[in-house]
Amino acid sequence: MNTLARALTIAGSDSGGGAGIQADLKTFHQLGVYGMSALTAITAQNTLGVAAVYPMSVDAVAQQIEEVLRDIGTDALKTGMLFDAPIITTVAEKIRQHGVKRVVVDPVMVAKGGAKLLQDEAIEALKTQLLPLAMVVTPNLPEAECLTGMTIKDLPAMKEAAVLIHQMGPKYVIVKGGHMEDDQITDLLYDGEQFHTFGHQRVHTRHTHGTGCTFSAALTAQLAKGTDILAAVEQAKRFIIQAIATAPQLGGGHGPTNHWASID
Repeated sequence: MNTLARALTIAGSDSGGGAGIQADLKTFHQLGVYGMSALTAITAQNTLGVAAVYPMSVDAVAQQIEEVLRDIGTDALKTGMLFDAPIITTVAEKIRQHGVKRVVVDPVMVAKGGAKLLQDEAIEALKTQLLPLAMVVTPNLPEAECLTGMTIKDLPAMKEAAVLIHQMGPKYVIVKGGHMEDDQITDLLYDGEQFHTFGHQRVHTRHTHGTGCTFSAALTAQLAKGTDILAAVEQAKRFIIQAIATAPQLGGGHGPTNHWASID
């Protein structure tokens, strides 16, 4: 019997290697999980920004997912950059078809440098088609604001947003507080009944490219191994904090984090 945990990432390619498919696969590997991928788009980018985005066809996305799941299967799945409504619809159909339960949705909307990575008309598809299939959704504050229409400036607003997002269908909501300016960062987990907070000291650095992708990939890896949600979040938090603190200082802009980080 196979005992190796498997994880599939459905996301865009980052030519600079700090986010997207590349960050996910490196994180899966570092955490002892066999990683697979389905590309939704190819980006031309570096630490200074995104120069171009080339979306894949719906058929190409669907067949990548189908071929992986009908043969190898997966213990958990994460989505990242999905680009447009037809791709979101296709991804949701494949998740339902194959009955994948441990689904982590990272609602990637805008790149660190400001480039739009999700078309406006796709936001409604994300909310109505994908979030109801999610075990966990992991928005940062701008993404949570986009999903809810709220302005989020403090912890009570984060809690209100988490409740609203939970009503869209995911089992768990993690609202990440890194976009607040406080030195103490608070992330919030809502399970439909209780709020759990995870705090840590901010690491002051410009090398934070791909932090959302890397955190959600670490979370997906732990869930693929059967870790319960609270422990999985704690371990993913430890991984991304160390990854930021030991970033390799690459590039002239927002450099990547360290995907050789550890949860020990």
